[in-house]
This record gives sequence, structure tokens and C-alpha cells, in this order.
Amino acid sequence: MGRVAAREGRSVMRALYSLVMRCAQPFLRRKLRRRGHAEPGYLQHVQERFGEYAQPAAPGAVWIHAVSLGETRAAAVLAAELRRQQPGVRLLLTHGTATGRAEGVKLLQPGDLQAWLPWDTPQAVLRFLNHFQPCLGVLMETEVWPNMAAACSERGIPLALANARLSEKSLRQAQRLAGLSRPAYASLAAVWAQTADDARRLALAGATVKGVFGNLKFDAAVDADQLEQGRRWRRQSARPVVMFASSREGEEAQFLRALEPAAGVQWLLVPRHPQRFDEVAALAAAQGLAVSRRSEWEGEPRPAPLWLGDSLGEMALYYGLADAALLGGSFAPLGGQNLIEAAACGCPVVMGPHTFNFSEASQLAQEAGAALRAENMQEAVRMALALAARPQRRESVAAAALGFAAAHRGAAEKTAAAILSLAAVRAGFTSAAAR
Repeated sequence: MGRVAAREGRSVMRALYSLVMRCAQPFLRRKLRRRGHAEPGYLQHVQERFGEYAQPAAPGAVWIHAVSLGETRAAAVLAAELRRQQPGVRLLLTHGTATGRAEGVKLLQPGDLQAWLPWDTPQAVLRFLNHFQPCLGVLMETEVWPNMAAACSERGIPLALANARLSEKSLRQAQRLAGLSRPAYASLAAVWAQTADDARRLALAGATVKGVFGNLKFDAAVDADQLEQGRRWRRQSARPVVMFASSREGEEAQFLRALEPAAGVQWLLVPRHPQRFDEVAALAAAQGLAVSRRSEWEGEPRPAPLWLGDSLGEMALYYGLADAALLGGSFAPLGGQNLIEAAACGCPVVMGPHTFNFSEASQLAQEAGAALRAENMQEAVRMALALAARPQRRESVAAAALGFAAAHRGAAEKTAAAILSLAAVRAGFTSAAAR
């Protein structure tokens, strides 16, 4: 009786959730229109958000959902390894943000498809699955939706969570909504976690963890041309360059207040989200700082107290340009951005106190001497200035960063083999793991 009551309770909760999601659709349309003013990508293919797809589709593709830019870059590593292990594999890429979808276009090959993931109503989810008929689904990192998970389970479509992570904060949220989240996690065919701590938290949330493979982003190839261009500009700079990388809303004001104009360095600020480039430029101008924007450079950086990195897909260039970088997202309680690309570029990183989204990677980097930890923005700026002023110390941290990045590669091969093994039953694939 207790199990029956629990099952009925979960059913009622998902029905209420579905009702809320359906009623929220007009607000979603309004949000898309509003965001589309700054990012026109949100105004494209809007009906796909509601499960209406015009493009033809053939059954049997491997579906990878990468919600935003960071997940799409991890998906790029995975896609390349899937193609290496299984030439000719067809991919369906879905996204939730305009930056993710724009980045995903670069991954497409003949036969691949790309679309928005639908809003998580039962009707939209079923239209999506009926149209594309994937052989299996791979969700990148964190994106588990109750109705999508349930529909895949009911239709016998294996749904896996790859490069999976779950913070303590997210675990608490999942446990508060256990009637929704626990069945969703439990329905996953496989979960491959980034770290042992992530695996423990995912198991507590109800998932079946099949392996701890590490972070796919360690396997990402650095753009060597960008990196060398950045390093060339750094050598030409009259002053050391200190960067605030992938800054988030609220953090730029902290950074600008902490700057020391007489410090003898070149300041570089690279916001995380492109829709905020103009806002950040105006914020700097309000602080009395002249700004030189990357989009206006012709051949080389233009002199100004503050350089603004207002471009996408050039982080390797910026890390090559910087003598030291502050880690965005870690100075407000946002969990921090990923420091792996900085490490792979050999750029010393100073982290703030909030790195719970990447707690193990941050801790390991600090233990390896590849990154430093500061309690607040003022201390971080002082630590970065000290690195910039001491070339030998800077080179020591940079070497440790490169060693740290190299030591943690290998997740892509394991994850791709596991995916192809999972797909083999439905699609007849073979893989390194299955042979």
C-alpha cells in the first residue's frame, strides 16, 4: 500500500508540474521575444520550443542535449570522439540558449540535425520524440527534465547523463522536490559522473551511476592559433595583462572598484554572456575608465586603461594574452566558471570563494599549484598583480596548470565507448567497449 500511495503521489506531482509548465507557455513566448532583442537567435525556430519541427528527420540518430555554450563545448569533444569510434554516426543536437545553438552549428556534419529542446510539457515532448525518433539520448552535465525523462523511459529510449555533475545546493533542491526529481533521475539508463563526489550526490538524488569518467573539457583541444596570437600580443604589450575571465552580472562592479589604476598593468575584462557586452562597457565608462573593445581592434589591441573582450569563441586568445586571470562566477555565489580551459592554455588562475559547481576540479587545481584561492575580489586582484609582477612565479604556476590539464584527460574515450555500447542494442552500432 505504501508503494502504491507513493507512486500515486509522484503521478499527481508530475501532473501538477505539467499543468504549471503548460500554463507558463505564454510567459515563455514573452521571455523569448524580450531576449530576442539582444540575441536574435532566440527569435529563430520558436515553434520548435513547443515540439513543432518542420525539418525532416530520419530515425536512429544519437541525440545529444547541450543546453548552453559550456555544455556545447563539452559536447564538441564528445562528438569528435563518437565519430572517431563510430564513423558515420548521425547526431541530433538540441540546445536551450542562443549561444549554445550558435556554437553547435560548428559541430554539424552531413546527416546531422539541430533543434531546440522543447518546453517540458507531455505534448511537446511526445511530438519531439515522434518526429526525431532518436536511438538514445545523452544529456550533458545537469539537464534532467521530468516529462522528457518519463517519456523516454515509457518508449524504451535509453536516456543517459554524461559529464554529469550535481552540487550540494542542487542536491538539496532535488531532495526538496523528490516527488519530481527522484523518478526522473531513477529513469536514466546510465549516469557517468565527473567526480566521485558528483557520483555520490547523484546516487542520493536517485540516479544509477555507471562510472566516474572525469570531465570531458579536459580533452578539449586548445585553439593553437588563437593561443599563439594572444601570447604574441602579450609579448608586445608594454605592461603585464591581468584579466577577469567569464565575469558574471554583479561581479564586474566589484572588479572595477578593486582596480588599482597606478598598478602598472593592462586590465582586461571578458564578460561571460554576450548580451551584456554593452552593459559592461557602460559600467566601466561610468567608473571613468576608457575602454578599448576587442570588436574594434584592427590587427592588434588599441591602447586604453581597460580592454573589453566582447567576442565569442576566443577564450584561448584571451588566456594567451593574460599573465594572470581571475575566475568569473566565483566572486558572487554562482558556483564559478570552469577553469580547465585556462589551465590548458597555461594561464595562472585566481579563484574566488564560490566554486561549488566545480568543487573537485578547483580543489585539485589548487593542490597542484595550478590555481590560487582568494577570499574576495580585492585579495584576488592583489594576488593577480603579484603574479604579473613576478615572472618566475608566474611561469611556475603556468607550468603547474599545463601539467594539471594533461593529467586529467581521458573522459571522452570512456564516455563515447559507453554511449555506443548503450546504443548498440537499438541501432546495431559496435564500439571499442562492445568489441
